[in-house]
This record gives sequence, structure tokens and C-alpha cells, in this order.
Amino acid sequence: MRLDQFLSEMADCSRSRAASLIRQGHIYLNKNPVKSSHRLKPGETVSGIIPAEPARRLLPESLPLETLFEDKYLIIINKPPGLVVHPAPGHDQGTLVNGLLARYPDIRGTGTDKGRPGIVHRLDKDTSGAIIIARTQTAFDRLTGMFASREITKIYMALVFGAPDQKTGSIHLPIGRHVTNRKKMSTRSAKARQAETHWRIIKRFKGASLLEVGIKTGRTHQIRVHCAESGTPVVGDRTYNNAGWTKQPARFKNKAIFNLLKGVPRQMLHAWKLEFIHPMTNQKIKCRAPLPQDMKQLLMYINRVS
Repeated sequence: MRLDQFLSEMADCSRSRAASLIRQGHIYLNKNPVKSSHRLKPGETVSGIIPAEPARRLLPESLPLETLFEDKYLIIINKPPGLVVHPAPGHDQGTLVNGLLARYPDIRGTGTDKGRPGIVHRLDKDTSGAIIIARTQTAFDRLTGMFASREITKIYMALVFGAPDQKTGSIHLPIGRHVTNRKKMSTRSAKARQAETHWRIIKRFKGASLLEVGIKTGRTHQIRVHCAESGTPVVGDRTYNNAGWTKQPARFKNKAIFNLLKGVPRQMLHAWKLEFIHPMTNQKIKCRAPLPQDMKQLLMYINRVS
């Protein structure tokens, strides 16, 4: 593996930033300067210090956001697929945070990270659905505690390849960073943490199933990893489709469904329901996020041809 690729995965940064750090002399190979193109060999030692990235200036941007709930303490947004939650390397603009600052400027400064104002939890870029944003520091602190103590119920909808053997079930597999690819998670990590996922089949199709999925823990990529490990990876998930469904048309009774599902460009995972006690008013909050159009149309089609 090239050194810049290795550093990018281990430090969880972009390839271009890794190359820049090597070029600027922050990274050494066996205590000596090295080039980004160097291909690593067994026994070599990579060392160095990765300086903090300069703070980004958060600019408000007008974005079409669907608000599911709002009061003076918190907001719930139905995040569309393809929208990054907060600025990060390669995504300095056009994020959910940029859009929130334009509509709710009072969130600026809320939280513990100036680059992620109001963000209590997150969804992957290509995962859609309900996400909570705090508008005050007190609400942020209480919501953070509620997530940590599992007082917030999160229910997802996932379209997966194949079907579980039972109608309902649970998965108890620990999750941690992949041992070689730092951008992936794995159930065979050296530092895995307990993870618990519960599922129920909503509908079976020919070669796929729609699941209702609840998570007791909130590990990174938890549903995607657990579904893949169970042999029913999320449709459109290029990272964790370990079962190779998109290369095995023989598993499908309907060729039209196979041809459609193998070309789905993003994971069909949607944060469908949120239920919790409002941290400031003690109101019972039950929020349901409508499915995004691409997932709705896909389900309608495969239901029609199954």
C-alpha cells in the first residue's frame, strides 16, 4: 500500500491531506523523510505528528430543509440522502449545519465543537431521516446525556438483500474500527464495543426485504455492519456488501429486481422514527420522517414486480 493511502486510512483524513502532511515533513518512515508514493513493506515504522486542521469559517447557506418539529429548545429535521451533516475535509460547504445556520442562527456556539453547532448525533451522508439539533446549550447537554443513557428510541427502515430466517430477531456483535481500513467498522476489531440491533421484517420481496430496525447502542455504521454480517447487507451499501449479492443473479427469482438493486447508488437506510421525552418541557415527542422519493419509488417498483 502507498504511504499516503495508508496514512489517509489510519488518520481518517483525505488522501490529499495525507500527501500534504508527508510532503511538509510531518511524517517519517523509520525516522527518515519519505515520499507519498513509497510502498510500505513489512517491518517498516511510520511515525509523526498530525497537526490540527485550521478552523473553518461556518457560513450560513440557504438549503431546502424539511422541519419535522421545532420549538425554542430543539429542532428535528428530515435529512435528505446525500447531505453531509457537518463540515469535514472535502465538504466545507453545503452541509446540514450550513443550512441550519441560515434558518436557525441561534444554534451557533451551541455544543462542544464549534464546527458542529447544535449537532447531538449524526447520520451518514447517504442515510436519510430524522435528526435532532439542539438550540440551547442546556438542551444540548441534556440530549447528549439522554443518548448516552439510551433514553431516545431510534427506529430505522432498511431495504436489505435476501431475508432473515425469522420474522423478528436481534444481533449482538461488538463493533470497532477495522484493523486495516480506518474508514470502515468491523465486528472483528481489536477494540470493539458492545452493539445491539433489533429487527422486524415489514415485507418480503423476491430477493430483498424491508426491515424495521431498532438500535440499543449507537455505534458508527452499526446497522450497515450488523446487516452485512448477518448475510443481508443493506441495498446500495458499497462498503459493507460482503455477501456479494450484486454479483450473484442466481440468488434472485426476478431478474428485473436484480438488475435494479445492483445499480442502486446509495444505501437504502432511513431514520424513520424518533421517540423521547423532551428534555426541557417533559413533552412526549413522537416523530416520523417520510421516506425520501428515491427509496419510496424503489419500494413501489419492487413491490409491483414481486
